Amino acid sequence: MSTQPRLLQVLTPFADVGCVETPSFTFRLERVRTLRERAEERAREALSAELRVRAEGESLLRQAADAVGSARDAGRVAVTSGGRMTAVDLMAAQNFVEKAERTRVEAELELSRRDAEVDVKRRLLASAARDRQAIDKLKERRKAEHDAEWARRSQNTLDELALAVHRRGGAVTA
Repeated sequence: MSTQPRLLQVLTPFADVGCVETPSFTFRLERVRTLRERAEERAREALSAELRVRAEGESLLRQAADAVGSARDAGRVAVTSGGRMTAVDLMAAQNFVEKAERTRVEAELELSRRDAEVDVKRRLLASAARDRQAIDKLKERRKAEHDAEWARRSQNTLDELALAVHRRGGAVTA
C-alpha cells in the first residue's frame, strides 16, 4: 500500500486559468439613482414643511372662529344686559363682529390655499417616488441579468471541467 495521498483535484489549464470569483455588480446609473433618491427626500421634506404650515393655518382658522363666537357673545350680552347702549355702541359691536368674521373668512381662504399647496407637494413627492422606484427596478433587473450571466458562465466552466475530468478518466481506462 502506498502512503501517498491521492490528489482529488485535476489541473486543467484551459478551465483553471480564468477568474473563479464573480465580478461585483456595478450599476452605471448609480449617480442618477442617487439624485432621484435625494429629489424624493427633498420632496418629502417639502411636503412635511407644507403640512406644518397647513397645521398653522388650521390653528389660525380655529382662533378666528373662536374670536367670531366671542364677538357675537359679547354683542348679545351687551344688548340683553339691559344697560343703555347708544347707536355708536351698537355700531362698534357690529363692526367688531364683522371684522372678526372677515378675519375668519380670510383664515378659511388661507387654509384652502395651504391645502392646495399640500396637494401640489404630495403630487411632487409621488412623482419623485415613482422616478426613484423606476430606477430601482431597473437596477434590480440589471443585477438579476448580471447574476444570471455569471451563473451561466460559471456553469459553463464547471461543465468544461467535468467534461475534461470525464475525458481523462476515459483515457486512463482505455
